[in-house]
Amino acid sequence: MDRHLLVTGGSRGIGAAIVRGAAAQGWAVTFTYRNSLAEAEALAAELAGDGVRVRALAADRPPAEQYAAAEAGLGPVTALVNNAGITGPLGAFADSEEEAERRIFDVNVHQVFGFCRAAVRAWLDTGTAGSIVNIGSTAAGTGSPGEYLAYAASKAAVETFTKGLAKELGPAGIRAVVVAPGTTNTGIHAAAGDPGRPARVAARIPLGRPAEPEEVAAAVLWLLAPEAAYITGTVITVAGGQ
Repeated sequence: MDRHLLVTGGSRGIGAAIVRGAAAQGWAVTFTYRNSLAEAEALAAELAGDGVRVRALAADRPPAEQYAAAEAGLGPVTALVNNAGITGPLGAFADSEEEAERRIFDVNVHQVFGFCRAAVRAWLDTGTAGSIVNIGSTAAGTGSPGEYLAYAASKAAVETFTKGLAKELGPAGIRAVVVAPGTTNTGIHAAAGDPGRPARVAARIPLGRPAEPEEVAAAVLWLLAPEAAYITGTVITVAGGQ
């Protein structure tokens, strides 16, 4: 069976690094995007040629429909990376709004559930020993006080869900793992209203710098490789010692 990787939120940042790395390793890759059409098209065009199969998919439908569209385009999905996520606005909890919190959990948690459900149903039906990597965050452990409590809580939910899912599906040969990045040089900080955050917090990181997207992607791609076939139900932290 051909290897087909589905990456949510794959047009920029960590997602784009995963897409590039997987394509270089010979995966067929479908990646979703929501508000970044130009970046998605540029990434697909960058990787086109020499037998590379990469397809961009607009995230304008429920997860199950996006999953079906990915399979219709490049064949059965054999691995899933849930990377799409938002922090919401930075600030103290007292100043937060319920609407923003609902949006955070919809993207960061319920969307992960939806894509995992679609993958698991397909893999159980076909006997596929698929692999899931959900992108978490070190914020799940720190709580991110004064910055984004709802985001941290959503990533803690992803960790708990992934551990339970791995135990439930282990007998079927399906693996599920969390990769939890620390502060990483991506646009997510600017989207939250604090583009200078990676440089500002670098002094708190033992290795003295934020991660680059490619360093997080390397951990994800290793977990999808045969060498990691015995790893499931755990959290791999990529945070420079945080």
